[in-house]
Amino acid sequence: MDGTEGSTEQPAERSHRSSVSSVGARAADVLVYLADDTVVPLAVENLPSLSAHELHRAIREVLQLPDSALDAFALWLVSPLLEVQLKPKHQPYKLGRQWPELLLRFTDAPDDDVATDEPSLQFRRNVFFPKRRELQIHDEEVLRLLYEEAKGNVLAARYPCDLEDCEALGALVCRVQLGPYQPGQPTACTLREKLDSFLPAHLCKRGHRLFAALRGRAAKAGTDEQGLLNAYRKVKEVVSSDSEREASLRTHYRAYLFKCHELPFYGCAFFHGEVDKPAQGFLHRSGRKPVTVAINLEGVHVIDSREKHVLLGLRFQELSWDHTSPEEEESVLWLEFDGNNEGTPVNKLLKVYSKQAELMSSLIEYCIELNQAAESAAPQESLSGPASAPGSSPPPTQRPQLRRQSSVVCSRIQHLSTIDYVEEGEQIKRVKPKRTTSFFGRQLSMGQGSYTVVQPNENLEQS
Repeated sequence: MDGTEGSTEQPAERSHRSSVSSVGARAADVLVYLADDTVVPLAVENLPSLSAHELHRAIREVLQLPDSALDAFALWLVSPLLEVQLKPKHQPYKLGRQWPELLLRFTDAPDDDVATDEPSLQFRRNVFFPKRRELQIHDEEVLRLLYEEAKGNVLAARYPCDLEDCEALGALVCRVQLGPYQPGQPTACTLREKLDSFLPAHLCKRGHRLFAALRGRAAKAGTDEQGLLNAYRKVKEVVSSDSEREASLRTHYRAYLFKCHELPFYGCAFFHGEVDKPAQGFLHRSGRKPVTVAINLEGVHVIDSREKHVLLGLRFQELSWDHTSPEEEESVLWLEFDGNNEGTPVNKLLKVYSKQAELMSSLIEYCIELNQAAESAAPQESLSGPASAPGSSPPPTQRPQLRRQSSVVCSRIQHLSTIDYVEEGEQIKRVKPKRTTSFFGRQLSMGQGSYTVVQPNENLEQS
């Protein structure tokens, strides 16, 4: 979609929540949903011509949010089939009327689903809001909204996390919802009753514990409840002269976001797609597996939708990309990156089949442009920028992303079927578009990165 910031297709449970109860030139009731599913009703005039920027301002006024919320949040049109972040100039009502056309263009949804799908207007994190600015926010309500959205993505496994990180994040949720840890209360059994409020659903399955009980093992608390309880016990309380509950919660909201910042796909826009499976078995059978493509200001991650782990993670410095449109062939997002084949350096091509390839390509390009603009402005700000105010806290140091062995955030190239090509070009297939150096001219040209193109010969152009 022209001007669309981000989009995703996901097999979410159907929830047809209309955001507009009446339309026309007169006053209309608009329902805007927050990350915690609360609703902000707005009475507006001339809804059909109202811009997202004007609605954004109205929401901030109703919620009494500070100026920091202007860049931190954006308006999204969201349904179980498609998610679209709106630009300030977009008119939500008109886009809502065009929703069936968008679904036909950017999803593979059946006609019956397209006919009944209806988007809701949501106030969510802006995908272009840098993490470094997020933790400079001190307003408690802004932090709470960011926390609620991040928590929802963790619990829904849109942010894949290792168990120990899920427990650390779940412990902070326990602290927010249950208060400071008190010895003996709650117990692991108490946490088990509402475990899915603290941990992702796929970690709350109890089948293995039932099987253990049938074999006569001791009926003690599961490792996830006990691990969560242990992490809850370790949550630190801030000693401060300000003992108000809100001040304490603000600290824990920030701690939750800071922990989420370790995840390389935090703050992403999500897209649906499929990738080829490697050929397996005697008959070399293959197929496709569903994936989620997560794109933020740092790079691109391809996530296995079923296994809840990363298949491929690339910073923008590590890739080139392009897309093919339906007019040429099946819609595909092409990702090219460095690799090796039995010790030989090669360029690898990954095909992501998706009707949202155009959206993904545009988002990658825009994120790179924003990064380059920020890099150009940084030296000038450091030389001529205003000095920090007395007593102001320095911006938090960026923590490295998780690098544990077998972590869910580590790439699993062996689970992907890629096209490898080397200097001689013996393994090059018929691929569009064609380039003389890299198949893809779209790549990060500024800043230092690790991506290097394996140079092909001139006779490698394929007809």
